[in-house]
Amino acid sequence: MPPLVETESVAGEETAIRIERILCPVDFSEVSEKAYRYAQSIASHYRAKLILQHVVELWQHPEGDFAPGVEECDGFRQALLSQAENEVRQFVGRSAGVQPECVVEESMAPDAILAMAQARDIDLIVMGTHGRRGFDHFMLGSVTERVLRRAPCPVLAIPEKAPDQSGRRLGADSVDVRRVLCCVDFSAHSERALDHAFSVAEAYNAEVTVLHVLDNISESTDVGKKTNAALDKLQERVAARALDPANVDLEVRLGRAYREILDFAAEKHSELIVTGVRGRNSLDLAVFGSTTYRVIQLYPGPVLTAPI
Repeated sequence: MPPLVETESVAGEETAIRIERILCPVDFSEVSEKAYRYAQSIASHYRAKLILQHVVELWQHPEGDFAPGVEECDGFRQALLSQAENEVRQFVGRSAGVQPECVVEESMAPDAILAMAQARDIDLIVMGTHGRRGFDHFMLGSVTERVLRRAPCPVLAIPEKAPDQSGRRLGADSVDVRRVLCCVDFSAHSERALDHAFSVAEAYNAEVTVLHVLDNISESTDVGKKTNAALDKLQERVAARALDPANVDLEVRLGRAYREILDFAAEKHSELIVTGVRGRNSLDLAVFGSTTYRVIQLYPGPVLTAPI
């Protein structure tokens, strides 16, 4: 089934994206609290159902290996689940807003998150990029990395430190998205990224900058001609989507794609980057060289990846 409820129309007309079911995995860390605030905000703006998920991983509790028998081991497991349910209630109780459906289960976190996304036909996963796990993989939490690689739906990755437009940390009850940066390379997956960027902009009444980076340009290339051609393509794609032109800016830059994206986002104080990936397992290929992966690694703000 498709990850989002979509209404496809003829060329030149808007493609409507509706987010109806949001999954927010939490481990009670500070970054998962931040991710939960984003999930609540998005659920409120889209009037979506919010599911909060906590996964108990037994391998993180090696003391259970010393249980003398099966009955004691099962009792230890039930005690962990009961404790987790209490922590979930306290976690949810600290925030006002959309009341989530809470799910506590025993499994491996990435497997449980992906299974939940598939079984419940989730439209968006919102999660932190770091958490309580003991090891982070190349600056990105190992759970988040596996989910990003295999998720059947868009993933909003929230880093530990996501400053607002004035450099301050976001307040406990505020999520403000006023400037969205959408990265476009004219492929099919970047078309889907545009749909999501414009949807978020409409929901939050935000401005959108659509950025294309001219990468790997030879010295003999007529840069001015390539820039004008790219701007024309951007204009065509923006014109096909219903959004106030006054809230849309088009930009073309020359350089290494991920670096130009990061620099531009910093200059414009973007509160959200939206980028596309080529569907499931797309990050498995040359993952550490991919533009998307590097942006998620290095950007100090939320990044929404939209697969096709």
